[in-house]
Amino acid sequence: MISHLTLKAWYEPVSFSESLKRAFSALNLAFLLLTASFVFSEFRFDWFETSVGNYLASTNESRPETGAIWEAGKQSSSAHASLNQIISKKEESREHVLQASSFSSLAASILPGEWVTLEQQQFKALYLGLERSMAFKIIDPAQLIRLLNGGSLDRIFCEGIAGGIRIYFIDSDNRVIQRIDLKEQDLVEIETGEQPVPGRLDTMDGFQGRIYPVDQFFEALFTLPPDIVPDLMVDPQVLLKQEGKITHVGIWNEAQNGYIRLGFEFEAPGGHEVVFIKAREWAVWQLSLNMKGAQN
Repeated sequence: MISHLTLKAWYEPVSFSESLKRAFSALNLAFLLLTASFVFSEFRFDWFETSVGNYLASTNESRPETGAIWEAGKQSSSAHASLNQIISKKEESREHVLQASSFSSLAASILPGEWVTLEQQQFKALYLGLERSMAFKIIDPAQLIRLLNGGSLDRIFCEGIAGGIRIYFIDSDNRVIQRIDLKEQDLVEIETGEQPVPGRLDTMDGFQGRIYPVDQFFEALFTLPPDIVPDLMVDPQVLLKQEGKITHVGIWNEAQNGYIRLGFEFEAPGGHEVVFIKAREWAVWQLSLNMKGAQN
C-alpha cells in the first residue's frame, strides 16, 4: 500500500527556530526600520502636513471657495424670492385692474413703471360709464370705434406713470397705433367735471378780444345749421347745473387736440364765476365767422 504523507504549504515553518529566522529576516527588519524612520520623521519635521498644505495652496485658484458657493446660493435664493414677489405684485395689480370701476381707480391700481393688460371690453365699459363730454376728453368716440372694430387692434396695455397712467393700443405687429396719456389733473376733471372759477372773463388770459355779450353769442349760434350746435355745446349739463345768469361768453385763443375752450361768465349769488366747456375747433370757427358778420 502507498502511504499517505501529510502535505504542508510551502510558507508554513517546519519548526520554531525556522519561524524565528523568518520573523527576523533581513527583509522584515529593513521594512520595520523604514516604517520607524517614516513615523519619526513625520513627528519631527511635519513634512506630510507641509506637503499637503503646499499642494492645496498651488491648486487654490482652480477650486471654488466655500464662501463663494454659499454667496451664490444666497443670491440665487434672493433672486427666487424677488421673482416670486414681482409675480405676486403683478397678480395683485392685475386683480385691482379687473375690479377698477373708473379711470381714476384704474390709475390708483398701477404703480409707475408697472405694465398691465387691459381687456377691450373693460376699457369700453369704463369709457361708456363717463358722461359724453368727459368721454371726449379721453378719446373721440369715432376714433375709439375705429380702434376697437377696425380689425388692426390686438391688445391694450396700461402703464403706470408719475401722476397718472398711459394707455397703449397695440396692433398684431406689436406697433403702437394709439396712445392716451391721462394725468392726475385730467383724471380729476374726468371724474368731477370742470368746476366754476371765481372771477370775470376780462381778467383771464387767453380770452382778450374774444369776449361777447351772451345775446350776441346765442344769436350767432342759432343761425348755424342745427347739426353744428351739438359740437359747440358738447356738455350743456354743466351750464344747466350752474346757478345764476350768463352775462358774457369768451372764446379761448388756442386749440388743443381739436377743441377750443369756451368760457361762460355767470353772475351768481356769490359773485361772478366762469364755467368752461370744450367745443370742436371747426364748429367754433364757423361760429366766429357768424359773430363777426353780426358785428359788421
